[in-house]
Formats: sequence, C-alpha cells, structure tokens
Amino acid sequence: MVEVKFKEEELELVKKAIVNSIRERVKKFNFKGAVINLSGGVDSSLVLKLVSLAIGNKKTYALILPEEGITTKEDIEDALKLCKELKVNYEIIPINKPLSAFKETLRDIKGDIDWGLTNLKPRVRMIYAYFYANAKKLLVVGTSNKTELLLGYGTKYGDLGADIYPIGDLYKTQVWQLAEYISIPTDIVRKTPSAGLWKGQTDEEELGFTYYQIDRVLYCLVDLELSVRETSELLNISENAVMDLYERIVKNEHKRRPPTITKISRMCLDKDWRYPVERF
Repeated sequence: MVEVKFKEEELELVKKAIVNSIRERVKKFNFKGAVINLSGGVDSSLVLKLVSLAIGNKKTYALILPEEGITTKEDIEDALKLCKELKVNYEIIPINKPLSAFKETLRDIKGDIDWGLTNLKPRVRMIYAYFYANAKKLLVVGTSNKTELLLGYGTKYGDLGADIYPIGDLYKTQVWQLAEYISIPTDIVRKTPSAGLWKGQTDEEELGFTYYQIDRVLYCLVDLELSVRETSELLNISENAVMDLYERIVKNEHKRRPPTITKISRMCLDKDWRYPVERF
C-alpha cells in the first residue's frame, strides 16, 4: 500500500518546519514582510496562513488579482473572507487593463497568440507581486506545490516566479491535509482545483488524472525512486499512464532550474559553485 499522506502526529512538525523556514528567510534578508498572490484556492490560502503564523498579520500582504469575466465571484469572496479572518493587509486589483494593453501591442505578432496570452495572465500577476515587494521591501512567497513543480504545471516567470516555495515539498494530497489541519475554511479546501486561466478550467481535467492518482505515481517515481515498470506494478496502473507522468517530469525539468550557463571557466556558476545562504 502506497500512502502519500502524512501521519497525524507529523502534521504539527511539518507546520512548524514551514513556519520557521518562512520566518528565517524574512529575517536573514532583512525584509519588512512578505506578499502572496491570493487566488482563493487551497494552495495560496494555506501559504497565506502559514506566512501570517510565521511573521504576524501586520507584516503579511495579500494581492487578490482577478480577471473580470474569468475569475469566479466565489474565488474573490473566499480570498477576501480569509484576509479579513486573518486580519492581514490586502488589495484587490483586476488585471484586465494591463492584459488589454499587452493584447493591443502584441496583436500583429504571428504564432500561437492564444497560448501566449494565456500565460501572460500569471506573468502580469507576478509583475504586481514584485512591484509591491520592491515598493514595501517584502519577500515574494510562491504558492506552487510539489505536484505542480514536478509536472511543470505552472508558468515560468509567472506563478512560478517567487523568492521561496514554502509548500514546494508537499504533494497536493498533503496540501489538502495540512490546510485542514490549520483550519483553512472547508469551502476552500474542498473547492475543485483550478488555475483559473479560462472559464470552466479544472486542474484534473487538464492533467488527465486525479490528484490522488498523480500523487501516488509521483511519490513512487521520485520519493521511492522506483522505475516506471516498478511503479506500474506496485500501483496496478498501466505502464503507459505512469510513463506519461514520468515524461512530464523530465520534459519540465527546465522549469525547476535557473537558465543554463555555457561553461567557459573552471568555476561555472550553475555547475561548479554555490554560495549557500545558510553560511551567513
């Protein structure tokens, strides 16, 4: 039996590890607080509460950045309600105007314009987060989880653009579990996951598998370091389905790495040299 979920007694330790990590990052780099793009979904809601626990509500900022006509009223209301419950700072800024400005200047470019414009949405939201962070000296806290990072289910320099990923080592199944543990509202935890890039979009429909299926496969491939065939046999899932997820992990490696530097010197910065911040 493959079990991705944490044991009940592990949840408090996981929460403390993440909270301490956030607090240390803000302190080491002398930030005055942290900002999170809050969608009203479970990932960003969980991160917002963890940040608030780490550094306090007065230093925690949430940006609610809906696209009018696409973002649901439910998501906006859930995000707003959580901000008020946690008593954190927040702003609501629709992204329609900057999107329209980009569309106007890009309309003559040939190619897959629709896909480019879809990815433009999380990139516009990233710009708001970093503008806000620069203006107020804040850390930008990402909301991507381990499942999304492994599958590349996010936009490079968009929602993947952040200074830290506090829940980046949690599978989606574990995100739901921790969110329930720290009392994120049930309506948010049980909401159908969606990136909210177009009307009716859902994560699981787009990925072609449920998160329960995906997380068990990823756990076997990554954490247990099993082969595609071993994973297929252990979970009684077709080898083609496991291979599909494995190929997504490999194909999206570039999203988990900084741009590759062509090695010329003895000490190439992305291959030979690191300066760990822990030595500060």
